Amino acid sequence: MKKRLLALSLLFAVFVKSQEISITPKPFRTIKMDGNFSITPATQIILEETSLEKTASFLNDYLQKFYGFKLQIIRNGGLRNKTNLIRLDLERIGNPIPGAYTMVIDRSSVSIGGDNSVGTFYGVQSLIQLLPLEKKQNLIIPCMEVEDKPRFAYRGMHLDVGRHFLPVEFIKKYIDFIALYKMNTFHWHLTEDQGWRIEIKKYPKLTEVGAFRNGTIIGHHPGTGNDNTKEGGFYTQEQVKDIVKYATDRFITVIPEIEMPGHASAAIAAYPQLSCFPEEPTKHLPKVVWNGDSTGKQVQQSWGVYPDVFSPSEYTFTFLQNVLDEVLQLFPSKYIHIGGDECPKDSWKRSDFCQKLIKENDLKDEHGLQSYFIQRIEKYLNSKGRQIIGWDEILEGGLAPNATVMSWRGEKGGIEAAKQKHNVIMTPGAWVYFDHSQTKNEDSVTIGGYTTVQKVYGYEPVPAEMTADDSKYVLGAQANVWTEYMSNPSKVEYMIFPRMSALSEVLWSTKEARNWADYEKRMLIDMKRYEWWGVTYSKAFFDPANK
Repeated sequence: MKKRLLALSLLFAVFVKSQEISITPKPFRTIKMDGNFSITPATQIILEETSLEKTASFLNDYLQKFYGFKLQIIRNGGLRNKTNLIRLDLERIGNPIPGAYTMVIDRSSVSIGGDNSVGTFYGVQSLIQLLPLEKKQNLIIPCMEVEDKPRFAYRGMHLDVGRHFLPVEFIKKYIDFIALYKMNTFHWHLTEDQGWRIEIKKYPKLTEVGAFRNGTIIGHHPGTGNDNTKEGGFYTQEQVKDIVKYATDRFITVIPEIEMPGHASAAIAAYPQLSCFPEEPTKHLPKVVWNGDSTGKQVQQSWGVYPDVFSPSEYTFTFLQNVLDEVLQLFPSKYIHIGGDECPKDSWKRSDFCQKLIKENDLKDEHGLQSYFIQRIEKYLNSKGRQIIGWDEILEGGLAPNATVMSWRGEKGGIEAAKQKHNVIMTPGAWVYFDHSQTKNEDSVTIGGYTTVQKVYGYEPVPAEMTADDSKYVLGAQANVWTEYMSNPSKVEYMIFPRMSALSEVLWSTKEARNWADYEKRMLIDMKRYEWWGVTYSKAFFDPANK
């Protein structure tokens, strides 16, 4: 095995040294030309459009962070060099999905023209990937022409901070990862059984009580013990605004997820009246070692699915509407994710109130009651000019009229939603759950599963059995990063890289352009970039056991 690893490492070194053009996701068309261009501290950034200020600043910030210098920015009409330029402009391309751009690098300049501001930004991301991975002040890049455009409109990464709170600095770093790979959506999972992570001023107990748990299980669920350590945290509304602006400056939409009607233990711990049975103590599995008070409502200390869910009462709907009112002020996104997954019906079956509600509204059963719940929330958000996204369980009992479905339990939910003429985002666990192990020799705790970078790269978001008409409803796909077994930023990085780069190519590049051998070479250079950045990544690719 050691000889095999050495051989692969040497191959890694050869690729890094010899591969001159390495852009991921793979551009639509690239033509290599003779010669090179050198970026030095004397190079000027020329802004032909004022709308590109943030893109110029992004490039300068990157140069300062990794190379120690910034470039002079010349606005339209200012004095400029005749050569040694990086020109940022807008160019009519006409691609139906925002983000198309062209880039021409010759011996005297770099010219990037986006179909819109986001296209120019993506062109800069490609330029950044061409820069040498060593700190110096003469950055030589190859001459070329690039024509590029995205395949799917929705290219997303999810991050769960409910199981483990992650600091603001890392959230911004995660957003930068999304930007590098020309993805455009950050799905931020903010509430869970194990923690409520967003400040709601009308309901302060959500963060005073719901943001913290008294301990966390040790090892794989149900665990071998408890760490007996209070854990938690939350984002203030000012921090949320700052993060949303940070993402917006990188042309990334942040979609918040406020879970309902299940995965609600943290909210119920803060406000027990939200439960069907407010006087009943929180239940946990018999094998789970519990730390601290076990009376009354508690934030869960282990993973899994729990039966204490939101009561579909007027108190609950008023509560959720008030919460959403504050969420809407923080997130300008068209979509609000409302969860809708893994909602046990035990409490609703036991509740006289719920059974009466089912009869009064002529609902078939508890699945119908869930549909009633989701549709009420959807109607409220529609009245505010927003639309909902939910996991594929929202199909059960009847789909809300304007809902978009995230298909996670395989592709069946997405296929069914598309048949019903609903927009679909594909997130099937077998291909894009980045909490799965990447190697058969995993030495850290994960939720299980086995999803290699090769498998991610081979994913096709439009199922073969979908008709051409139904496929129009597939907006794109995203990877989901559930953090039960990711308690720190390094573990998150380890779990997403290099799989995130593979998914970016699935979502951006044409299906016909995908070629594993070609991608493999670029992936190895990406790994070198991770090392240069100080980012943790999985080396499972080098393990012969995974071949």
